Amino acid sequence: MNVVDPTIENLAIAQNLLWTPYGIDEQVVHKAFGEMFTHKVDFADLYFQYGCVEGWSLDEGIVKSGSYNIEQGVGVRAVSGEKTAFAYSDDIALKPILAAAKSVREIAALGKTANRNLKTGKGFTANSGLALYAPLNPIPSLSSTEKVALLKRLEQFARKRDPRVKQVMANIVGAYDVVLVARSDGVLAADVRPLVRVNVSVVVEHKGRRETGNSGAGGRFDFARFTDEFLQAHAHKAVDEALVNLEAKPAPAGAQTVVLGSGWPGILLHEAIGHGLEGDFNRKGSSAFSGMIGQRVAAKGVTIVDDGTLAGRRGSLNVDDEGNKTECTTLIEDGILKGYIQDITNARLMKMPVTGNGRRESFAHLPMPRMTNTYMLNGDKTPEEIIASVKDGVYAVNFGGGQVDITSGKFVFSASLAYKIQNGKITHPLKGATLIGNGPDSLTKISMVGNDMALDDGVGTCGKEGQSVPVGVGQPTLRIDGLVMGGTQ
Repeated sequence: MNVVDPTIENLAIAQNLLWTPYGIDEQVVHKAFGEMFTHKVDFADLYFQYGCVEGWSLDEGIVKSGSYNIEQGVGVRAVSGEKTAFAYSDDIALKPILAAAKSVREIAALGKTANRNLKTGKGFTANSGLALYAPLNPIPSLSSTEKVALLKRLEQFARKRDPRVKQVMANIVGAYDVVLVARSDGVLAADVRPLVRVNVSVVVEHKGRRETGNSGAGGRFDFARFTDEFLQAHAHKAVDEALVNLEAKPAPAGAQTVVLGSGWPGILLHEAIGHGLEGDFNRKGSSAFSGMIGQRVAAKGVTIVDDGTLAGRRGSLNVDDEGNKTECTTLIEDGILKGYIQDITNARLMKMPVTGNGRRESFAHLPMPRMTNTYMLNGDKTPEEIIASVKDGVYAVNFGGGQVDITSGKFVFSASLAYKIQNGKITHPLKGATLIGNGPDSLTKISMVGNDMALDDGVGTCGKEGQSVPVGVGQPTLRIDGLVMGGTQ
């Protein structure tokens, strides 16, 4: 049996695509580093990328849009002290690479320290990576005709679910990214990243009232995962959510006992807590969690991790965008803050371990510490026990949009599917439920943690400083006491 090392296989694919056609090799990369290291530089890297994205959307049975986009280029970065210089080119060739290297080396004049790590002439060592997904291009796994037919079947599944369905919108997206990172410390790393996603949104109408529902899924695999059974399940989920909201009554306002469902409601953890645990915010002292490692920041039983090593998941990576293997990093353990999410620069400045969380949207962007798949681990209560414990409260099953202030930790989230809990039983659905609170404070108000941890279906995208990257979230059912709800009643 031939066993292929994923590190070597990915590296070969990346070099054949990003280096060989343009006459780039290790010697060229060393020339670029030589340009930067004529001044004092602590660290430098070159990030080569090829990416293509295809998308199709269907509305009322008609193809409303189809797109195919290709981009490639190289980003050149030099770091000296706390200062970073960056330039990029969409032309992978010797001259623009050297020009970019020259343009960033002036950062050295502003740096305070230097540690020349360049291994000139000694070659690179391939960094070990994981094998969380196949190095395939998912886009050609279905023809354009087959992708449109898939969307039409998705629409049919939704319409057949209930005659009150008035409008169906569906879209499918496939992406293929190949990245190659060459670092001044001699590390060479590559990754070949497939990514697909399908979404369906419906509008239902009954007696003049209209409501919407949504569902979607995806991950790092090809379109073969989207079987008819799979599509039908998500079409029905979207329709059922909309139908439930047809019967919804105005949500109450004020302090409430709130039960969060498992899975996608973990987006609240991601936004209200996860961003506050990223290294750059804590290094600058702008996070509500700054300087609190070793202290209790959450109730007992609350353990939160960021895990980039889950096979096939949307937020997972074999190596991050700085060439480091991803990890499962424990951020909060049994309520105690254990650490932060780190990239190379912030870990070095904070004298903390790199966690494999250096991420960037593309070669035209700087890396920064970002989440991968962030979730809370299981507790010991069943969801039924948690619901039964609430005399008067709200059960939030699904969330729409939200926002958070990193410095204060304050957040606002709207629930797209929620129910009233009365005397330990789920009663009628609620409309207009908005959760308002403070991330660090809400962690201390968690009184029960379920044993039903689930990850989201694979549709999350995280924005930070103008950059978007795919992420995952998850959690078990949670009971949070005294969470403020802005309702319509």
